[in-house]
Amino acid sequence: MDVILLEKVENLGGLGDQVKVRPGYGRNYLIPQGKATLATPDNIAAFEARRAELEARAAKEISEAQTRSERVRGLKLVIERKVGAEGKLFGSVGTLDIAEAATAAGIEIARSEVRLPEDGPIRLAGEHVVEIHLHSDVTVELPIIVGSVEAAEAAEAAKAAAAAVEEAAAAEQAADAITTDGETTPEESAEGDKETATPGD
Repeated sequence: MDVILLEKVENLGGLGDQVKVRPGYGRNYLIPQGKATLATPDNIAAFEARRAELEARAAKEISEAQTRSERVRGLKLVIERKVGAEGKLFGSVGTLDIAEAATAAGIEIARSEVRLPEDGPIRLAGEHVVEIHLHSDVTVELPIIVGSVEAAEAAEAAKAAAAAVEEAAAAEQAADAITTDGETTPEESAEGDKETATPGD
């Protein structure tokens, strides 16, 4: 069946595009969700009359999604779970758990906006990254630490310690480079001695 998209639909098309879709997908999802309408002559004319309105609405939606993405970027979630042997969780962490944890942290995220890793729900303790799909054009990564608060704090402390070691090593290398630049070679020292020597020496 042919439909006109009333908004951008991922992997299908943009606002105003006329596309061919499976009848079930069109009737059961796109049209009921207000994402498309049948591509009849009357509907095409009605769409053109509303094009400016729909484009303004689409621009507003992407602006709101971008604003939300900035808030999500500043967030790191800690989700507490009991951890067994080899870091395996008792249970798992899924889209609902992540959405609820984010909302509890003050940033409302819908379960449908959470994109889990390719291997599905999180089943191991540690740090993970999921994607938050706020709009067809706006996706942001969200770091999550799964386990106990103590484990999360230990992970953060380990990261800070590693960063401090790297900084110290870099500072030492820089100091060595400065010292090396200021040193003179044995050959340069010998030439200097010759130049300063008097004829009677």
